[in-house]
Amino acid sequence: MNGPGAWRAGLRLAALACVLLATAAQSAGPVIYEKASAYGTVVITDEGNGLRALRFGRDGVRQSLVRPGDPEYLGLAYLPAALSGLALCAEPRRFLVLGLGGGTLPAFLRHHYPEAEIDAVDINPVVAAVAQSHLGFREDARMRIHVTDGRRFIESAQRPYDAIFLDAFGADAVPAHLTTREFLTAVRRAVTPGGVVIGNLWSVATDPPYDSMVRTYRDAFDEVHVLRVGGTNNRILLALPRTEGLQRSELAALARKLAAAKNFRFNPGMLIERGLMPADLAASGGKVLSDPETPK
Repeated sequence: MNGPGAWRAGLRLAALACVLLATAAQSAGPVIYEKASAYGTVVITDEGNGLRALRFGRDGVRQSLVRPGDPEYLGLAYLPAALSGLALCAEPRRFLVLGLGGGTLPAFLRHHYPEAEIDAVDINPVVAAVAQSHLGFREDARMRIHVTDGRRFIESAQRPYDAIFLDAFGADAVPAHLTTREFLTAVRRAVTPGGVVIGNLWSVATDPPYDSMVRTYRDAFDEVHVLRVGGTNNRILLALPRTEGLQRSELAALARKLAAAKNFRFNPGMLIERGLMPADLAASGGKVLSDPETPK
């Protein structure tokens, strides 16, 4: 096969090879916990140097990498990029994290925003339990785990959030009902006018609906930016219920100001300068995703 189709196929094969190599480099350490759940087998492995990983299945990729007792440790590259999105809202007082995993995001937020309210939602009760028993996550009076479907939680939210992180994954993809226009419209209703929605996606190399997911975000929000995460297939979407028209340099400056005020260990301004791209250049096609029609 010749022409553009062959070229795109070659790119996908090369990207898949990179994913396989990266996965091999992340080969699991000794298993210290394993339990079947309705959403796959939850596995905790000892990664050495005080690190523990959460996986779905013994051969699964690392969903979370945690150093228990160190809430500032961000072992997976997409996390600093996602947190850079906080530069797009004023001092948040309410956070929602959809997809608890090992508790990395809410633990980091609690450390740097000690007075904020934080809701962490995960559909898998085994994940919620193991985050506390093996990964050092701790609830408090203003940070709670909610074991329920994330869409149901958002659709029933009574008070808006200043920052919403959409980081819910199954074994290899975002659940379909968390990708549609109807879902993202509910998310938009659940975020304050001056807030930000931060979505973690995988690019087309590992998640075929990626282009459509970007297009659906653009349909639901007034302004969307995409942040490439170096060395990975993660893409971080920064979605706003308003138009700000910030240029890369302006957003990077805001991120540096945030990092200095909060004493972050990482440099979000540099991440934005290297990886930010307009959403219309981040995906070349796709369609707006909608809920399946209810049979009449």
